[in-house]
Order: sequence, then C-alpha cells, then structure tokens
Amino acid sequence: MRHRRMLAGIGLAAAAALTLTACNSGSPTAAPGTDGGEPADTSSLWEVNTEVDLAGSPTYDRMVERDGVVVGVKNDQPGLGIEDATTGERTGFDVDIARWIAASLGFDEEQIEYVTIPSANREQAIVNGDIDYYVGTYSITDSRDEQIDFAGPYFITGQGLLVAADNEDIAGPDDLAGKIVCSVTGSTPLQRIRDEYSPGDTVEYDTYSQCVEQLKAGSVDAITTDEAILAGYVALEPDELKIAGEPFSEERYGVGLEEGDTALKDWINTLFTEGGDTWTALFDIHLAPAGISGEQPDVDE
Repeated sequence: MRHRRMLAGIGLAAAAALTLTACNSGSPTAAPGTDGGEPADTSSLWEVNTEVDLAGSPTYDRMVERDGVVVGVKNDQPGLGIEDATTGERTGFDVDIARWIAASLGFDEEQIEYVTIPSANREQAIVNGDIDYYVGTYSITDSRDEQIDFAGPYFITGQGLLVAADNEDIAGPDDLAGKIVCSVTGSTPLQRIRDEYSPGDTVEYDTYSQCVEQLKAGSVDAITTDEAILAGYVALEPDELKIAGEPFSEERYGVGLEEGDTALKDWINTLFTEGGDTWTALFDIHLAPAGISGEQPDVDE
C-alpha cells in the first residue's frame, strides 16, 4: 500500500518560543551543548513520521530491517556536534539535523545510534555500510562525490584561522609563512592550506580539539578549518582564542549518503526545502549564540 509522505515542520510560534529560550539561557557567548550553557531541548521541533513512502532506497530498507538508524557524527565541535564526556549526551546543530532526518524517516531518539567517525574515515564508513548517513561538517567536494552522494547543502560557511587571543602576527592565510598550522587528517581545509598557501609547516590530528590543545600549549601558531567550527571554540574560551581575519573559501555542508541512493537523497532534500522554519530554529539555538551568521541555502538538484 502506498503511504502519504508526511514531512514534519515547525509552527512559527514554536520557533519563536524556542529562539527566545535560546537567547535567554546561559551566557550569550556560550555555545549550547557545551560547558557554557545548558543543552537546548529541541524535541518539540518535529514529530516522528508514522507514514513513510521511500521505495527504492537500500539504506532505508536496511534501517527498517535493523529497526534503527546508525548516524556518523563528530563529537568535539561546540555548537555543531559535541558529546558530553560524563553523560554521553549528543548536542549541536549537526546532531539535531541528523535527529530531524531520522524522525522524518519514522525513527525516534531511542532508535538512533551515533558513531563518532574521524574526517579521514567518513567516505569509507559510508561505502562499507557502517553508517546509514553522515552529518558532521561534511563539505561537498568533487572528489568525495565520486565515492558517495550528498543531500543538501544544509549550511554554508568558509575556511578560517584560529589563533591565540594575543596573537598580532596572523590576520589571514597570507601571514602563515614560517608558521605552524594545525588541522585534522583528511579535511578539506588542511589540503587547501597546503596547496594554496605557504605555511612554514602543517601538523594533523584526528580531531580539532587536539589542535586546540596544541595551540593553547604554544606548539602550533594557528588552526585552520571552517569558521563555524572555530567560532564554537572561541565561544568557549574568548579570553584565550580568536578568529584571525575573514573566511577565505566556501564550504557547503551536506549529508553523506550511499552512492546511488537517489530516493533517500531526494527525501532529505525535500525535508530541507519544506522545513525552513525548523532549520531556522535550530540555527538560532545552536549557532547564532556563537556569533555565526547565515541563512538556509537551496539544496542541489
């Protein structure tokens, strides 16, 4: 029997109420879901879909057979994807995008398994079927698109530089001569800084939080990645860290999917297109308090 597609949205009143709650809870410079403030409750932004019509998606068939969703995420990016070391609770803009997608597919929070996957391992995890989809500051690039598919984009940011708050030597990527720059293995920002600019040296780790520790210890001069990620760290430690200069690229975040799963890609793109109020509410809760600006982009056809 063919079921009617029901995509959950959010009423304007609910969006306004949640935005007001986000603005009034904790420090305005603290990224939600971090030690700077209480995680926002976003569960009322969507309902679990009870009537899903998604024929032709091998990924969705796997979810149904398993009776659950396995999502690849990041766990150390304030405001985007963070995991509480004590409780294991996951919060952030990307985490809620993943939850919103799962709900549209008929799965509640208890049916979601989150798997932390380093940047360098994302494509392989999707290709192997280890995860159903990936939501974690995942830039859409031509090389990645040869191995997997992307839904979205659902957010656009740009590459930036993070330095110590008292650093007056670095105001942009052209000031990196003789400097040591840190990023994560397998990331687009690391490759760009090597290919297009002239740092003295680069070092790489599995996570950006490791780079932050190296920066605070004075072992590296700067960290490079997307400005949306860097702003979360600045929000946590504004007396120690700052963003140097303006963004110098365009990074389009997408949802990583199994190559050829057009049915799931179209489903998620429709969810994003019809769910603008939900997107705005999530942005206002998780990213706006860290000083990030932006609007929902159009999805790729």
